[in-house]
Amino acid sequence: MQTFVFERFSDDELKTLREELRHSGLDSFQCAELLTAFLSQHGYGVSSDDARLTAARMDIGCTLPCLQAELEKLALVM
Repeated sequence: MQTFVFERFSDDELKTLREELRHSGLDSFQCAELLTAFLSQHGYGVSSDDARLTAARMDIGCTLPCLQAELEKLALVM
């Protein structure tokens, strides 16, 4: 079994992403697109269905460790 080490995003990147999610007025589909774009920029694949589920269940006050954990669950290693 191969273990992958997931990238630890900088606090600044996570803060920026969290603020965009909080204050942009996006619906869950648009939030899913934002999460997908963020992970794609870092070289990860993302299931569209999983991104929508994650966006729908994420708490608006998600902490940075919570956001990191959600991204780890969502990202697909390419």
